[in-house]
Amino acid sequence: MNLPNKLTLLRIILIPVFMVVLYWGFPGASWAALAIFIIASLTDLLDGKIARKYNLVTDFGKFADPLADKMLVTAAMLWFVEIGQMPAWALLIVICREFAVSGLRMIAADKGRVIAAGWSGKVKTAATMVCIVLMFLPIPPIVNTICVWVITLTTLYSGVEYFMKNKDVIQSV
Repeated sequence: MNLPNKLTLLRIILIPVFMVVLYWGFPGASWAALAIFIIASLTDLLDGKIARKYNLVTDFGKFADPLADKMLVTAAMLWFVEIGQMPAWALLIVICREFAVSGLRMIAADKGRVIAAGWSGKVKTAATMVCIVLMFLPIPPIVNTICVWVITLTTLYSGVEYFMKNKDVIQSV
């Protein structure tokens, strides 16, 4: 297993650790969880750069890397919904977008076409990660609300963009 795949696997292993720390609730647990989230997020940044730079892209990485990202982000957002810091409808939009884009990619793959991550998808991922980090900090409620809207709007925009740029995939079904 190459280094990028090991980093992806580490991120997947850190997700239950992240959740256990949050639910354990010891003094400073949210700070520890934030540190775990940041480390896990940095492995995402690192594994992609290493895989592309050294041509270490694998089928495992293509599958596990985006899955690990979705699992990590969903875990954090589930926590925020549970503690009343994020409305469930916002998380639902994120989850529905992920299912829809994954479905679009599967249909395209069936036709021998690969839909690469677009610019707006990368912006969405970066904005979401930054907003999640901010939401762990003792921020004013208005900043939390802004973060929820940034996550929601970048998610919606990137989802619509994926479908608009690849509408021929759906039209031929």
